[in-house]
Amino acid sequence: MSAGGGKKAILAALSANAGIAAAKFVGAFITGSGSMLAEAVHSVADTANQGLLLLGQRRAAQDADELHPFGYGRNRYFYSFIVALVLFTLGSIYAIYEGIHKIQHPEELSNPIVAIVILFLAICLESYSFMTAMRESIPLKGNSSWWRFIRNSRSPELPVVLLEDTGALIGLVFAFAAVGLTILTDDPVWDGIGTLAIGALLGVIALILIVEMQSLLIGEGATPEEDKAIRANLVDGKRIDRVIHLKTQYLGPEEILVAAKISIVPDLDIEDIAAAIDAAEARVRAAVPAARVMYLEPDLYRTPRADSTIA
Repeated sequence: MSAGGGKKAILAALSANAGIAAAKFVGAFITGSGSMLAEAVHSVADTANQGLLLLGQRRAAQDADELHPFGYGRNRYFYSFIVALVLFTLGSIYAIYEGIHKIQHPEELSNPIVAIVILFLAICLESYSFMTAMRESIPLKGNSSWWRFIRNSRSPELPVVLLEDTGALIGLVFAFAAVGLTILTDDPVWDGIGTLAIGALLGVIALILIVEMQSLLIGEGATPEEDKAIRANLVDGKRIDRVIHLKTQYLGPEEILVAAKISIVPDLDIEDIAAAIDAAEARVRAAVPAARVMYLEPDLYRTPRADSTIA
C-alpha cells in the first residue's frame, strides 16, 4: 500500500467518527446513558486515532538523512502503536470505569428513544466507514482471510481502521442492546453492563493492535511469499548458483532491506561478478518492488566435510 493507499479509508473514518462523537455526546447529555457516554468517548478516541495515522503517514514521507539513513518509514508503525495505546487508555479504561460506576450506582435514563435514534444513525455512519476500509483492503488481502490479513500485513493503517471500525460496530450493538434492555426491564443496571462490555471489547482490540504494532516496530522480515520470490530471483543458474543465507527486514510498509550472501560460480572475473550482482538486484526488484535496499555479498559455496568415521 502506498503512503496514501489507505488515506481514503482513514479520511472516511475520521469524518464519520467526528460526526458520531458529537451526536453521541448530545445523546449522552440528554439521556444520561453511561453506555452512550462510553461510546462517545470511544468515538473521540477513534477520531484522534485517524489524525495520528495521517500524521504518521506524513512523518514517514520525510527523506532519509544522516541521522536516519534508512529513512523514516517506521513512523507509520510508531503512530499506529500510539493509536493502540490511545484506544486502550481513553477508550477501554474509561468505559470500564464508567460501567462499574453505573452498575454500582444505577441512574434512570431520560428520553431513551433519543439514544436509540442516535445509535441507529451511528451504526449507519460507522458501516460506511467500515465498508470503505474493506474496499481499500481487498486488493491487498488477496485470498487470505481477514484475520490473516490483519496479522500479516506490513502496512498498519488499514488493519488499524478495520479493527477500530469492527470494534465500533460491535460496541454500538452493545450500547443499543443496553439501552433497549433498560427500556424493556426498567432496570438501569443494564446500561452499566453494556458500558462494561464496551470497555472489555475495546481492551481486547487495543491489545491485539499493541502486539501487532510492537512486532512491526521491532522489525519484521519479508512475508513467506516475498522471501520465496527473493530467493528464486537471486539465483540465475549460470553465475549465481545458490543463496547461502538471506536476511530481510521491513524498513517501512513499502521498503524491504535485503541482505544476502550468494554463491558465485568459481573462476568468474570481477566484471562478471559485478554484472551478476546487478542483474540479480534487477530481477529481485522486478519480482518484489518493495525490495529497494539490497546488499549482496558474493562468496563461494563450501560443501560440509563428510564424516570420515562413516564406513
